[in-house]
Amino acid sequence: MDEPIGAESAHPFDQVPIEITVSVGRARPQVRELLRLKRDAVLTLDRRLDDPVELYIGDRLIARGELQEVEGESGGMLSVRLTEVANLRGNP
Repeated sequence: MDEPIGAESAHPFDQVPIEITVSVGRARPQVRELLRLKRDAVLTLDRRLDDPVELYIGDRLIARGELQEVEGESGGMLSVRLTEVANLRGNP
């Protein structure tokens, strides 16, 4: 997962937006705990704040990265700095 994203191509789908899901962790409460959740409840995840996050398209892992806060006009928003990128072209 260390190949950089390649050069631009002239493929007709190049301009089609795609949704990427960022996974920051998982929680595994028991059903009875889940049913008792109320507003302001806290679910503890299996990761720390500075642990890597995973980026998915559908169920395919495409990259890993670190959460960061955006500075400037969009301050307070989250972003992801990529640390590893999968070979998205499917070549070995």
